[in-house]
Amino acid sequence: MTGFPRYAIYYSAAADNALTRFGAELLGYDAHTGNELPFPDAALRTAPDWREISADPRKYGFHATLKAPMALAPGTSEAGLAAACAAFAGQPRPIPLIRPVVDSISGFIAVIPAAPVNELKELAADCVRDFDGFRAALSADDRARRRPEKLSERQRDYLDRWGYPYVMEQFRFHMTLTGRLDDERRGPILKMLRGRFATLRLETIAIDRIALFKQHDAGARFRIIGEWALTR
Repeated sequence: MTGFPRYAIYYSAAADNALTRFGAELLGYDAHTGNELPFPDAALRTAPDWREISADPRKYGFHATLKAPMALAPGTSEAGLAAACAAFAGQPRPIPLIRPVVDSISGFIAVIPAAPVNELKELAADCVRDFDGFRAALSADDRARRRPEKLSERQRDYLDRWGYPYVMEQFRFHMTLTGRLDDERRGPILKMLRGRFATLRLETIAIDRIALFKQHDAGARFRIIGEWALTR
């Protein structure tokens, strides 16, 4: 069984950013404060069961994964991980810029880049490598929950090497807004979400910070416990 607490390094915009407010309101949860939020009327009109539709991403908060959730390896600590996040953020690097769109990805709806961005893939790969020393090895149960029989050979290799299959060239930046939806349900919800997102007038998003999220136990939601601006 997964050890707790678990930690993850995610991209999350600043607490007062329009993107943060957009995602937090739709999920009904603010990972910066830990507060529940009322769902937008438009979401409830489009899908009266919006609470169920958004249940899975709500647990994690509005984010994009850079280093997937992990229990800490023996001999490491939360303080050490936070210090490593600060050191990572202090290393000068190109700041990825994406042109965001709302679209379907693997059956769920998310904010994703309109086109691939090499600097973003490099940032994610650096996070995977640089923080791996803090990751406890997967248990057999944890590995089985990833359903390795459904993964490609490369993804299984990454699962065993990095604890997560969707890394390196398999990485896809996404900020999830719903669980998986069938085709019939997805259309109206996608239209509503695209309309709400358009009002933000976000032509580009700078992936210019990392946040350390913590989940205390299996029933808890992830919450931000530290955030650092990346150095250009």
